[in-house]
Amino acid sequence: MTPPPLLHAFRRGTWQPSLDTAEPPGQGGVRLSLIPEIVAAADRRWWDGVAPGLPPAPADRRALLLRALDLFEHGVLTPGGLGPQSGDQFRTALWRTAGLPAALVDRWCGMLRSTLTNRRIPVPDTALALVSLPGNTFTCLESVLEQAERSAAVWVRPSRREPLSAARLVAALLAAGWPPERLALYPTGQQALTGLIALTDRQIVFGGAGLAASVRASAALTLRGPGRGCALVPASSATADAVDWLLPLIAADSGRFCSNVRTVVCAGPAEPLATALAVALDAIRPEPADPVWPLTAFREPEEAHRTARSVTDRLAPEDRILTRTPAVAEGPGGDIYVLPQLVLIDQGRRQTGPHPLIGHEVPFPFAAVVSATGPAAAAITDGSLFVYRPLPDAAARRGTP
Repeated sequence: MTPPPLLHAFRRGTWQPSLDTAEPPGQGGVRLSLIPEIVAAADRRWWDGVAPGLPPAPADRRALLLRALDLFEHGVLTPGGLGPQSGDQFRTALWRTAGLPAALVDRWCGMLRSTLTNRRIPVPDTALALVSLPGNTFTCLESVLEQAERSAAVWVRPSRREPLSAARLVAALLAAGWPPERLALYPTGQQALTGLIALTDRQIVFGGAGLAASVRASAALTLRGPGRGCALVPASSATADAVDWLLPLIAADSGRFCSNVRTVVCAGPAEPLATALAVALDAIRPEPADPVWPLTAFREPEEAHRTARSVTDRLAPEDRILTRTPAVAEGPGGDIYVLPQLVLIDQGRRQTGPHPLIGHEVPFPFAAVVSATGPAAAAITDGSLFVYRPLPDAAARRGTP
């Protein structure tokens, strides 16, 4: 039986395998090389030795990054150990391993490009930067592009759950002409992250509350954790208008962004809006993929059930789930999904702190709806990184973070 291909690390300017490996979830049949912390420490010493003698970094980095994005989206690339990979093969691999439908891959590729072109060109410096990525969306690769444009070198730590997009971006950068010594891909175990942070000069780290508690804060570390997005609905809002405004905030990108709305705060009665919003969420279908709101599949059934239980386990006796579809469903093709969920909660009845569903983040479309004003509403917005309010113009209902 032919063993599955091994995705290599990229270090010291070349793709290199490792004897320490892990297997991502899904049906992709790919193993992932893992780099021990002691190897990364040796590579930092190597970088300090070679950096002064390297040719200058590219003068027009933006042009190279745009070329790399073209290749990332459509080109035939060779991430180390995987062999040649077309854009279509990349999309197939992401579906098999991470459950990402092609419609989302296309949308997220476009978001990478728009984020890059809309960002001001930074002033280059001499830092060795680290970007540690999450597994929920590859749009966080925009931080890799940002640090590549700014830094003397960038080390990328991919998610073990979804390493393929990071490896493809590294291959795209190399194919576009990026200096190989100024780039690295370091798949590691979770325990090695602290070591990578200590080895580098500047760090962008994505993760949740547990990760935030495990890493030591420093002036050079930017931790991008939960957004706990919320939307404020005025008492004067018409229900249909509010649903039209809220649906993309909750359901876009399969609910996987930290900017997605998790809590809807109604200044007036919450139940009429919650009921109508639940109907709209129930209309989102997994297969065939909804053309506007495609859902991601879960490649580990137990993870799907565990994720769904994270909502039901936080319910209080007075709470009601208003969506009528099952929490976990199997599509006609046998793929497992966690379907959109909406809960109506009564924060006023709780006497012991905030409701555990307020700001609760899960990798599928989910929102808790609550009626609150004054200090109760302020407590929710104070804990939210993204707060959306309806625009005065009813024709432009995207919210303003």
